[in-house]
Amino acid sequence: MGRVVLADDDLLLREGMASLLGRQGFEVVGQAGDATDLLTMVRETLPDLVVVDIRMPPTHTNEGLEAARTIREEFPQIGILVLSAYVEVEHATELLATGQSIGYLLKTRVTDVGEFTETLRRIVKGGSVVDPTLVHELVSARRRDDPLDVLSSREREVLALMAEGRSNAGIARHLWVTEGTVEKHVQHILTKLRLPETGDDHRRVLAVLTFLEGSGSQGGS
Repeated sequence: MGRVVLADDDLLLREGMASLLGRQGFEVVGQAGDATDLLTMVRETLPDLVVVDIRMPPTHTNEGLEAARTIREEFPQIGILVLSAYVEVEHATELLATGQSIGYLLKTRVTDVGEFTETLRRIVKGGSVVDPTLVHELVSARRRDDPLDVLSSREREVLALMAEGRSNAGIARHLWVTEGTVEKHVQHILTKLRLPETGDDHRRVLAVLTFLEGSGSQGGS
């Protein structure tokens, strides 16, 4: 399923997550209470995925984020999920811009075990996940031209579900359509938004960021 290192200074939360992931088939190969221990464990165990709190000792500001940056630079193949108690837009967008196998979720969103483990699996497989609450925080300035105007209502709906980190199969189940239909919608979205021909997963992230930006400008009107 995947080898995971967990990093959070809250021992009970960390132990609880380790137990949960173990029951879901993940192998937790290390737990860290601060960024220094996290980097040491990652270098020693080379996991498939790191789950890290954005705020860790000693200053509880952005030690987790700095550690995530270091891991991404040294081991770009390792998936990273950053958990945060707060919506921190700059940190989230900077992290997501690094490409595939990346995610940003609010801790309050981790309420459904099935959805959370599906999110982790998607990141391990190279996908990216954006917390939907960023929709209302990402852009404060209004934009004259909404890039989402080119999309149909169904395509907007699919894109909104992509922003929640759902896979094509997850979107298909939610909309009661076939996965093939969702794949066609996704390709139409990527084409209509004129996204560069890079890896499909990275293009999905760019599409989601476009959605968040457009939604943010609508929210400000």
